[in-house]
Amino acid sequence: MPEVALGGTFQYLHDGHARLIEKAFEIAGSGKVHIGLTSDEMLQKSHEVESYEERRARLLEYIKEIGVPEERYEVTRLDDPCGPTLEEEFDYIIVSPETYPVALKINRIREKREKKPLEIVYVEYVMAEDEIPISSTRIANGEIDRHGRLKKKLKKEA
Repeated sequence: MPEVALGGTFQYLHDGHARLIEKAFEIAGSGKVHIGLTSDEMLQKSHEVESYEERRARLLEYIKEIGVPEERYEVTRLDDPCGPTLEEEFDYIIVSPETYPVALKINRIREKREKKPLEIVYVEYVMAEDEIPISSTRIANGEIDRHGRLKKKLKKEA
């Protein structure tokens, strides 16, 4: 049964995050998804981010909404970019273009430690209406909503 790793901050839990999470469960099949959630101490964002507990609650709520049984996943605190992937046995790591370099670093370190590399599953960005990737920063700046709809357009339609 596949063991799948996925990590992130998951601020605003937007459609890009949803695609990563759904891909992780698709790859895991009857296996388990291990989600590392960035700790408050590790955050380095240019915008305000909700607390770890608030982001964790929203993440768990979303996973419940998509109907995943509790035994098929675990959410753990990430205090460094690599988390448990350097020591524990995983088969896959799910990444976005933003986190792909971290997966390469993880595999280099695993190789030095004589551990099998993780199979990297690369998931492209989800584009907003303006064909620019959806991101928490863009949402925080008021450019788009969590589904990538332009805020200005929404105001005109209202």
